[in-house]
Amino acid sequence: MAVVVFFAGCHSGNKSSATNQQPGVKKFHIRGIVVSSDAKTGAVTLDTDAIPGYMEAMTMPYTLAQPNIATELHPGDTITATLTVTENADTLDEIDVIAQAKPDYKPAVTFNDLEPGEAVPDFAFLNQSGKRVQLKQWHGKVLLMTFIYTRCPLPNFCVRMSRNFADIDKQLQKDPQLYAKTHLLSVSFDPKYDTPAVLRSYGGAYTGQYTKETFEHWDFAAPTEKELPQVLQFFDIGATPEKDKTITHSLSTVVIGPDGKIFKWYPGNEWTPDQMIQDVKKLLD
Repeated sequence: MAVVVFFAGCHSGNKSSATNQQPGVKKFHIRGIVVSSDAKTGAVTLDTDAIPGYMEAMTMPYTLAQPNIATELHPGDTITATLTVTENADTLDEIDVIAQAKPDYKPAVTFNDLEPGEAVPDFAFLNQSGKRVQLKQWHGKVLLMTFIYTRCPLPNFCVRMSRNFADIDKQLQKDPQLYAKTHLLSVSFDPKYDTPAVLRSYGGAYTGQYTKETFEHWDFAAPTEKELPQVLQFFDIGATPEKDKTITHSLSTVVIGPDGKIFKWYPGNEWTPDQMIQDVKKLLD
């Protein structure tokens, strides 16, 4: 288990290099040490390592995409983050505090650092048909699992996860042997709103079968509100409800082997359906 404070917005979660998500927009993964933070201006000054393709190592202020987290960043903390660069502004988001300056800053919640070979607890969920499902029922198959909430408005977050899974589902259908040995599971972290009826409508739209969908190969489900924190903690997901009914959140997609253990973890949105198909083939070779 790793002590990590994660601050995420519904923005692209690039974890490796600069990418153009939109024309004129670039994203960079950065690492640095907090020099100071200002809650009034929503800015943090960082002593950063060199940012390949952007600038050399430098100490400078950055505007936080979420100004309210300035109070959680302390001088001496080491962080990683995503820097979004546009023509008009540079903003910092997707912030991980990976080393804290003082132990009394340690958060009450400890999130899991998912590792290959780690056994996944037998979490239970309520699916789109109003049935209780448990992860153990898919032991013996490769389980592809991602997290979403149906009201997510941004194309690079939950929408991308669901579109990717729809692509994977269609690709697997072309190979009956792979199809029979796999299952897809999309889990909502908004159980209060994402009822079975909502999940059924949402899922049917993404499979393209709408009311005719049988959900034999792809389930849409949600944990109870009581069990939600344990699920989020294990799968390393930060999810904070906002006043406008959106949820500020991170992403987590996992490939679980037939033995019920983690094979691959994708914490951002840069993975592709083809990558996951290759993961499935490696596990079933």
